[in-house]
Amino acid sequence: MTQKYTILFDLDGTLVDTAPDLMNAHNHVMKKYGYPTKSTEEIRNLVGQGAGAMLGRSIWGQAKKEFGKINDKKIKEEMVNDFVNFYGKNIVNESTLINGVMEFLKWCKEKNISMAVCTNKQEHLAIDLLKKIGINDFFEYVAGHNTFDYCKPDPRHLTSVIEILGGDVEKSLMIGDSETDANAAKAASIPVILLENGYTEKNTNEIYHNHLIKDFIGVEKIVSTYLKD
Repeated sequence: MTQKYTILFDLDGTLVDTAPDLMNAHNHVMKKYGYPTKSTEEIRNLVGQGAGAMLGRSIWGQAKKEFGKINDKKIKEEMVNDFVNFYGKNIVNESTLINGVMEFLKWCKEKNISMAVCTNKQEHLAIDLLKKIGINDFFEYVAGHNTFDYCKPDPRHLTSVIEILGGDVEKSLMIGDSETDANAAKAASIPVILLENGYTEKNTNEIYHNHLIKDFIGVEKIVSTYLKD
């Protein structure tokens, strides 16, 4: 039996433009605690950085720096909880699928390609978003930043999911929009399809990739070159 091909997807900025809803949740918390709010474009530029601290992952953008000034652990936890609660209740108010995503996922399903999401979003938020925006059923597995004891850019975030799916690293692709995705895939020796204008401060030419796309229109042609009988 021929081993199925596997495609791993990042979520924020790759499958879904979540910046408007992340911005609203971010600004809700920042206003409450007396810190500056950010625009949608600022959120897009900062989300993909990924951060070690929970707040860096949950209250995106400039909050990562501002959060470091807060010494009270209880306040930090309250800010994280406020963000998660607000965002969870407003997760698809303004978020939209990236152009061509639905058609591409259907094509992959027809080609019997295994698909999974590897995101640094909290697992329950990722699954909720995928369900509410209507694409959860395409994926065999969803791994968030808290699914394992490690997350991107650690390559095990990707390789563990491939193993769970019964896949093969040598027959896998990563599609993402930031250096966090690209570095994880590079370390795992997995080819990377990178979306332009991702959720990152870095320029495209600063991020490792094998292919560059602006959206999912026509990505089938790239993926087809990797499929083997």
